[in-house]
Amino acid sequence: MVGETGVRDGKGVFLSEAEYERLRLMAKAFESDLDAVLICDPQGVIAEANRIAVALSGCRPPKKLIGRKVESLYSTRNDMPFADIWAMAVRGGTWYGDVWLLRSRGRDYRAHMSIAAAMGEAGHADHYIVEYSDATEEWEAEQALKARTEELDRSNKELEQFAYVASHDLQEPLRMVASYTQLLSRRYKGKLDQDADEFIHFAVDGATRMQGLINDLLKYSRVGTRGSPFVATDCDKVLDDALANLAIAIRESGAVITRDPLPAVIADPIQLTQLFQNLVGNAIKFRKPGDAPRIHVGARRINDGWEFSVRDNGIGISPEYFDRVFVIFQRLHAKEEYPGTGIGLALCKKIVERHGGRIWVASRPGDGATFLFTIRDKEENDNDE
Repeated sequence: MVGETGVRDGKGVFLSEAEYERLRLMAKAFESDLDAVLICDPQGVIAEANRIAVALSGCRPPKKLIGRKVESLYSTRNDMPFADIWAMAVRGGTWYGDVWLLRSRGRDYRAHMSIAAAMGEAGHADHYIVEYSDATEEWEAEQALKARTEELDRSNKELEQFAYVASHDLQEPLRMVASYTQLLSRRYKGKLDQDADEFIHFAVDGATRMQGLINDLLKYSRVGTRGSPFVATDCDKVLDDALANLAIAIRESGAVITRDPLPAVIADPIQLTQLFQNLVGNAIKFRKPGDAPRIHVGARRINDGWEFSVRDNGIGISPEYFDRVFVIFQRLHAKEEYPGTGIGLALCKKIVERHGGRIWVASRPGDGATFLFTIRDKEENDNDE
C-alpha cells in the first residue's frame, strides 16, 4: 500500500518512493527479453538469473545456475583472468567489454558484457548486475571480413610487386630490341624491297608501343607503393605543372583551357600532377575533328573535401562505357584512331582512390565529357602508407 512518503512491499517492509522506483526499474531490466541478466553478491556469486541468462548458460534446471560464481561461465579462451575483471568492476563501480563465455553444452560464445554495482542504503555496493548478450555471429562476421581484407591486401601487394618486377625486368631486353629495330630502319629503309620496309616499320612500332605500355604499367604499379607522402599542395601550381608538360599538345591542337581558382589540399603533388595531366591530355586527344579543344577545370567545396571537374567539348562517351573506361588496358578506339595504352584513366582512378576519393564521368556521345573526382580532407600526416 502507498503511504505518504513511500510504500510497503508484500512482506510489509516500508520502502521510500526512490527505493521503490529503483526496484521497479531493476525488475523491468531483469525481465529483459534482449539481454541475459544476473544479480550477484560482492563475491560474484549468482543470486538471481533471468530467462535469457538461463538459456544462454544451457543450465537445466535453471536453479543449477543459482549459487555458482559468475567466473564459472567464463571461458579459458579469454586472455584476461576474470578475477581482474571483477576487481575492476568492484573498484570502479562498472566494467564493460567483450569476453568468451561457456555453455554447459556446446562451444564457447562471444558476448558483450557489462557489470554495474547496485548501491545499498549505506552507500556501499551490496549487489552487482551483470548483463550480457550473445555476439558470436557479429564477431564471426568481423573476423571473416578481416580475413578477406587481409587476403585482398596481400593479393594486391603481390600483384603490384609482380607488375613492377615483370615490367622492370622487361625494360632492358625491350630496349635492345627497340634500339636494333630503329637502327635497321635508319640503315636499310629504302634499300630493300617494300615488304622489308613494312616489316621493319611494324617491328619499330611494336617495340615502341611495348615500351610505352611497360612504362605506364610501372607507373600504375607504383601508385600505392612508390607514392610520395601527402603534403599541403597548391592545386593551381599542380595544374600549371601539368599544362607545362602538355605545352606541345596544347599548342598543336589550339586548345583553349580555362579554370576556376583551385584550392590547396593535402595530397601527393606528383600524383596529382599526373592526374590533371592525364585528364587534360585525354580532353585534347579525344577532340572532334576540325574543332579546337575547349577545356575547363573547376572545383567546388563538398562536405568532406573538394570535387574537381575537367570538362571538354570532345567526342564524348556512351553511358554503357562509363565504368569500362577506368579499367586497365580497356580501349574504346583503335590505336590508329587515338594512340595510347589504355592505362591512363585506370591510373587516374588508382591515384584518386589513394587520396580517399572517387572518380566518375558524365557524358553523351558528341557532346563532350566531364570527368569528376573528389579529394577528401586529410591531415598532413594522414598518409595511407
